[in-house]
Amino acid sequence: MTVPASTYRLQLHRGFDLDAAARLVGYLDRLGAGAVYTSPLLTAAPGSTHGYDVVDPSRVNPELGGEPARLRLVHAVRRSGLGLVVDIVPNHMSVAVPAANPWWWDVLAHGRESRYASYFDIDWDRGPVLLPVLGEEPEPAVEVRDGRLSYHEHEFPLAPGTSSAEQQHYRLVSWRRGNAELGYRRFFDITTLAGVRVEDHDVFRATHAEPLRWARFGELDGLRVDHPDGLADPGGYLRELHAATGCWLVVEKILEPGESLPGSWPVHGTTGYEALRAVCGVFVDPAGERPLTELAAGFGLPTDFAAVERECRRLVATTALVAEVRRIAALVPADRADAAVAELLAAFRVYRSYLPEGLEHWTAAVESARAARPDLADILSTVDKEVRADPGGELARRIQQTSGMVVAKGTEDTAFYRYTRFVALNEVGGAPDRFGVAVGEFHAAAAARDSGWPLSMTTLSTHDTKRSEDVRARLAVLAELAGDWAEAVRDWSARRPLSEASLNLLGWQSLVGAWPITAERLAAYLDKAAKEAKLRTSWTDHDEEFEAEVLAWPAAVLADPALSAEVAAFVERIRPAGWSNSLGQKLVQLAGPGIPDVYQGTELFDLSLVDPDNRRPVDFAERERLLDRLESGWRPDLDETGAAKLHVVRTVLRLRRAEPELFTAYRPVFAEGAAAGHALAFARGAGFDLVAVATRLPVGLERAGGWRDTVLPLPPGDWVDLLTGSPVGSVRLADLLARYPVALLRRGRP
Repeated sequence: MTVPASTYRLQLHRGFDLDAAARLVGYLDRLGAGAVYTSPLLTAAPGSTHGYDVVDPSRVNPELGGEPARLRLVHAVRRSGLGLVVDIVPNHMSVAVPAANPWWWDVLAHGRESRYASYFDIDWDRGPVLLPVLGEEPEPAVEVRDGRLSYHEHEFPLAPGTSSAEQQHYRLVSWRRGNAELGYRRFFDITTLAGVRVEDHDVFRATHAEPLRWARFGELDGLRVDHPDGLADPGGYLRELHAATGCWLVVEKILEPGESLPGSWPVHGTTGYEALRAVCGVFVDPAGERPLTELAAGFGLPTDFAAVERECRRLVATTALVAEVRRIAALVPADRADAAVAELLAAFRVYRSYLPEGLEHWTAAVESARAARPDLADILSTVDKEVRADPGGELARRIQQTSGMVVAKGTEDTAFYRYTRFVALNEVGGAPDRFGVAVGEFHAAAAARDSGWPLSMTTLSTHDTKRSEDVRARLAVLAELAGDWAEAVRDWSARRPLSEASLNLLGWQSLVGAWPITAERLAAYLDKAAKEAKLRTSWTDHDEEFEAEVLAWPAAVLADPALSAEVAAFVERIRPAGWSNSLGQKLVQLAGPGIPDVYQGTELFDLSLVDPDNRRPVDFAERERLLDRLESGWRPDLDETGAAKLHVVRTVLRLRRAEPELFTAYRPVFAEGAAAGHALAFARGAGFDLVAVATRLPVGLERAGGWRDTVLPLPPGDWVDLLTGSPVGSVRLADLLARYPVALLRRGRP
């Protein structure tokens, strides 16, 4: 098994295909990346921009160039000595265009008699498969045309020997019936993504034939497994995958603070959201909590995150995921079982339990649900008893598969858009109620990763993050200027408010965090945020007047000369500190324990918001131009070009790849002096010959008079800063960090 020194994530689609990735390999090699890490490669729904909507797992997506282009990428990475890591999607397949998915088409045509009937998680006892595609017209335009059942652009197969809609193994129904009546498991609440039964060995082999072949031929170094929480038996699946591939395996598993991966999983770690929480959190000033809480409360917003989160999870369980709740409740012989199941699903402190492992998480959820709903205690006790008696049974399995859906949709996709006190903390895997991470807590987490999961991936930005690492880095500055920020927001809101308070507070933070941003980009983001929050509008029930207000707000703000000038001035004030935070958290991630990933484009400053904003085209030509200059010995200033960040990324990645022994072990290094709390430092390597140093809370540091007499004790020896190329003649941080707010110190030789 070969483990990459680092990875560089690429989002592939028709406009940036496998050949485009192959052409980029030379640049990524020069950057220092250990492996090219791609989004899913198997055939996805026509026009897919992300690849998670697979329709045919038996072949490489022709829109990406197909199998010939995949082989060209393999040859390119092998010629450069890099690895290849690929994202796979075992939980679901796209059924949005039935004709594009040969397995689903066959199921619709033949029903239970289809050879693929067992491939999808369908409740066949409920009768024909419901397809929620019909609109609101009084007489749906359903007709038989060219041997198919047609409805507008939708086409469906006819069962052999039939000629009308009533004779089919499926029923076309209103799109509004999907959430409550659907007879097949979905990915979250997306009816066009149908759950796949990979717990069945034959289904596993059929859906994984291509990745297994790539691994067998030595064309694959690692796999990133999407959404393992949706699987019936994640541990069993991962054991089969590990045995079949033997490659580096990481899982897209979100761990709550204090939670760890099940010990029985043969994986090397997660995709790194717990590292993101720690790395970004340590650059947040806890002193900002009180004034920012008062700001939110002054707008009438709730400040108890746990209460908001529980409310949002209940909302999701009783609306968007009613079909799943009812399917579980049908297994419980009791009245009001659906209410008890919904309460239980909303009560999990983690995304799911993995029974019989993780029994403490199951117990905590049951006890929490009982405390919240004493009137349902008897039903909950019945559920608890049956699940404990048969942790591998259908009731236990479906509750576990669904709890993660409720948590993700209720917390990430609802509560994070309602609880907008300080959105730098509202990140996938984040904890908005934990205002930052103390230095000691950060070091403890890093040391634990080094000792327990040294091959786990770490990340700061992904295709799923709510905002990019550099937006969070800039927003972190607001915690240091909480009083000034609160005053500005109150003033701006009085002049140009959004009428929904949580979105108003989110809007100002997003504007400042991503500035400069076009009105179109910000409007698209806020429209999505408003619908995810589900307060005044939603994806299914629109308040068109409110949505029009939201869409018009960014342009109105930017067209107000005085107001936009004030916003620009505030951004200019915090921007240098944001750059400092960006470099600090990037150095800490790249030099710290784990296998670091760089999301496409983030080697320069990238001020992106949630998808699809973070999938905009990357200007790789500009990055190559700057890299050319760095290779000639240029050491850039810290400015808006972001070249200083590229310099940090290149320096660390190339060192990790060339001398991996320098990135073993972990030991905190503590500064001494008046400003010691503003330094975050640690040593790596068996001899601790490498030391990473970052500045934290730069506004407070400047306010207090700078580093003054603060020193960083180093072991004896000759040290050089790899970022400046200068010998370290002093351990005074004022000297050490005079050029950049970060340093990477090497003992012995440059």
